[in-house]
Formats: sequence, C-alpha cells, structure tokens
Amino acid sequence: MDEDTPRTDGGTERAEPTEDVALDPWGSASVGDYADLFEEFGIEAFDDVAGDVTDPHYLMRRGVIFGHREYDAVAEAMANDEPFAALSGFMPTGDPHIGHKLVFDEIIWHQERGGDAFGLIADLEAHSARGMSWDDIDEHARNYLLSLLALGFDAEEGEIYRQSDNRDVQDLGFELGSKANFSEFEAIYGFDGETNISHMQSVVTQTADILYPQLVDEPKPTVIPVGPDQDPHVRLTRDLATRVRYFKVTEAFASFELDDDERQLVRAAYDALAAGGAGDDDDAIDDGEVDDAETDVRCGDAAEWLADYEPPETDADDAPDLAAAKSTALDKLRAGGKEPLRPRVRFFDRNATEEAFEALIEAVDGEKRVFEGHVDAFDLTRGEAESVAREVEIDHDGFGFRQPSSIYHRFMTGLTGGKMSSSVPASHISLLDDPEDGYDKVRSATTGGRDTAEEQRELGGEADECPVYELYAYLLAGDDDELTKTVYSECVNGERLCGGCKEQAAELMREFLEDHQEKRAEAEELLDDLDIDLDSDRRGTGGEH
Repeated sequence: MDEDTPRTDGGTERAEPTEDVALDPWGSASVGDYADLFEEFGIEAFDDVAGDVTDPHYLMRRGVIFGHREYDAVAEAMANDEPFAALSGFMPTGDPHIGHKLVFDEIIWHQERGGDAFGLIADLEAHSARGMSWDDIDEHARNYLLSLLALGFDAEEGEIYRQSDNRDVQDLGFELGSKANFSEFEAIYGFDGETNISHMQSVVTQTADILYPQLVDEPKPTVIPVGPDQDPHVRLTRDLATRVRYFKVTEAFASFELDDDERQLVRAAYDALAAGGAGDDDDAIDDGEVDDAETDVRCGDAAEWLADYEPPETDADDAPDLAAAKSTALDKLRAGGKEPLRPRVRFFDRNATEEAFEALIEAVDGEKRVFEGHVDAFDLTRGEAESVAREVEIDHDGFGFRQPSSIYHRFMTGLTGGKMSSSVPASHISLLDDPEDGYDKVRSATTGGRDTAEEQRELGGEADECPVYELYAYLLAGDDDELTKTVYSECVNGERLCGGCKEQAAELMREFLEDHQEKRAEAEELLDDLDIDLDSDRRGTGGEH
C-alpha cells in the first residue's frame, strides 16, 4: 500500500477512543471518532489486514474502508482462487446517492475478483421499520438496482433479489429466529415494548440475508460491505451462525472446560512442563508450542507452575485479563489433581441429530475418546477439526455456516458540513440528480479552506476537514491516486484555492452524473429482463419507528 497516498483519516495511527458510541441501523449515520468503534465493539482496523489484499480497491488504499471483522478469511480465499462471496443490502427509502455508491463499488469489486455477488432490496425492513408504502418501495428499489447495474454489477453472474420474494431467506430467518430472544434485541437494538413485531422480524430476515450466500452453494467466506451503523446486524448474525451449528469445536487439556484466557495460561504451563523448562519466563505465552504427544504432565503440576507464573502486562485495550483468568485456571487445575494434562480438540454436540453425532465419531481419525455429549480428538488440529465438523453437518442436512466477515467504510460528510442527510437535499448528491444540479451543489459546498485567499496561501487549507476533498477521495478521482495526491498536497501547501478546487470537482461531478445516467438508461432493458418483481401487489400500511 502506497504510504504517500493521502487518506481520509489523515494517515494517522489508531487514536485513543474519546467517548462511548452507539450504533443504530435506523438512526442518523454519523460517528464522532472511528477509534471508538475498535474499543466499544471489537471492530478491527483494516490496516491490520490490508497487506494481505492484492491490488486493493482505492477505498482501501485511502482509508475510507477503515475497519473489518475477519476479512482475512476473504482475502485468503481471493489470493488462493477459492470460493468466497460478497453481499450487501439497500433499504429503499429514498433515492440512491453518492454515499450508497461506496457499497455498490465494494460489491462489484469483489465480484470482479471472482466472488459470488449478491445485492438485495431490504423491502421488508423499509416497510416495517420506516413505514414505507409498497408503491414507494417499488419505485425506490428500481432506482437502486438501475444504479447498481449501471456501475458494473454483472447480473448474470451475481444475484439480485427482494427480501419479500425470497422464500429461502424467509425460511432461514425462521430457523435463525429460534436461536434469538427478545432480551438480546433489547441489548443490541434498544427494542422495547413499543417496537412492532414486524420490525423485529425484519432483523431476523436480515441475518438470513447475510448468511444466504452460504445457503446457495456451500459455506464459504462471505464479506458484508456496510457502514458502521449496520454492525449490530453483523454481530448478531455471527452469533446466530454459531448457534445453529451442529457442533462446537474448542481446544481442551483435560476433562474440565476453559475459557479463552484460561486456555492461554494452561497452554503456557503445559508447554513449559512438557519441554522440561522451569517456566518462569514472562514470555512463555509467546513461545512456540511443543510436540503434543502424551507426556506425564498432571493438572496438579501445572497448578504449581502457574502459581509462580506472572502473566506479561500489556497496555493494549483489547488484551485479555490474564491476571483474573489465572485465579480461575488455578482452581480448575487444582481440582483436576492427578488427572493427565494433555492437549486435545473437543467436539461438543450442540444441535446434532443422533445420526450426525455417530457420523462425527466415525469421521474423527486417530486417537479419540467418546463421551455422552462430546468427543475428544488427540490427533487433529483445530482447523482440521472444524473441517470435519462442517462436513459431517452438511452431510446430515445441517447448514455448516462460517461466521460472516465485514468491512466498514467511513460516512461521507455532508456538502453543507455535518451529516449527509437524504432529508437535506443540499447536503448530498443523488445519483438521479440532474448533472447541472450536481455541479451547482458542489460549487456551493462547504470547504476546509481559510477565511481569505491570503491566509490560504500562507497557512494552507485543511483537506482532512474538507467535504470537497472527500468527494475526490471517495468518488471523483476514481482509481487515480495521483489526482488525490495532487489535490491534497496543493491544498495543504497553500497552492490550491477553494474556488478553483470546487470548480474542478464540480466539473468532474457533472461528468460523472452524465455518464452514470446514460448507463442507467442502458440498464433499463437489462433490469426488465431480470427475474425480479418491481411491481409489488402486497398490501399493508407499514410499521413505525
């Protein structure tokens, strides 16, 4: 990744979080400090995985895509020419605008790199959560799909559907709903006694949407490109994908169970004792694992070692609390006494049929021990065990879902400053705007410039705070990093004045809208040939939010 490419985050490292944040899929689309999302919700910085992406999209290079959940699985599949998918949905409550184009582009980019691509119209959500009429939904859905096709989505290779017409999605949502409860809807979404039931049902439908690509063909890495406000849906879906699995696979050392933090400590004790070391090195947790062949290590031995061990301290916000885990791990080891301590992979029977559990036992190669509710395997790695569990599950009519991945892009600043809002026409540019209106909106936009031309030349502009520079970085420069570099450098060095910069951006916006709308017109025939109903005969008054 080119370190000289100007970024929408100013190229800064991860900042310290500033305040608590809340993510509302149906609220205002804004985030005060993106660093808060790493702390509050466990979203990972995209920089951590960017190096694994071959020829990354310009939104990745420029820091517009700032976060992810387990995108490394998708990047690995892309690099190895293995199956993967990309899906995102669009709630048809208004005209598609330049903010939506980010998601369109991300789906298309993954499709161009060999992924199975899915674009869905979240019409059930629009009706239940926003109270949209079906006539309005039909009109907006058509506009969204025309822009998606005009930007390059291959409808023959990909799939486009409406939630209300996809019975497979609705059936899957019903099954997933059996693993969800109202208390977590309260915690995740803030639902209460006034929330209509259809709104809750639409949430479960969206979890089914997210997993749908794995239902079509086979379980595979799947990325959901969204704004961070949609992360609650991703988190819930990742949980439900795990809950419906037949088997849970964990690492274990003895008859008792360990949580992740305790497991780190017991692994350190086992490695030290099995290797014959004293084990008083603070770096023990980071050492390579020893051969897991059977040893004479006992739980009591490990307890003695761990009692004298001081876990390394770290200032990282997401670091495990090993000091607290040490106490509970010691209790479990001491209770184990003379029981041998020996690494193994454990399969828990979570939802399996009796036939599937018996098939799992047969499928586990090597030494194993079978118990009433689980199987311990001593000759499999965790990855091998996951593959065995998934294959058995699929062979016995289970889903075998992998947890979906996600990438998150920054919200565009409104042209008038502050939030970009569909209810404030001057703050955004619709993909349906007349090109001359698009030109005028950019010419009237707020900038990051100084009060006078003299101050601009002396102090330079503030490109990192400028909605017009964002237009270049997010849209107008396309794949041309040199243009973004030039605009940024000339701005902050005082060589570029706002009037000329806005004129250039306005001209580019007019050209983009002219080209896009020509392609939309060409896409009309293609859309009409698709197997999707845009003249719904559904009836209803919709919900309220």
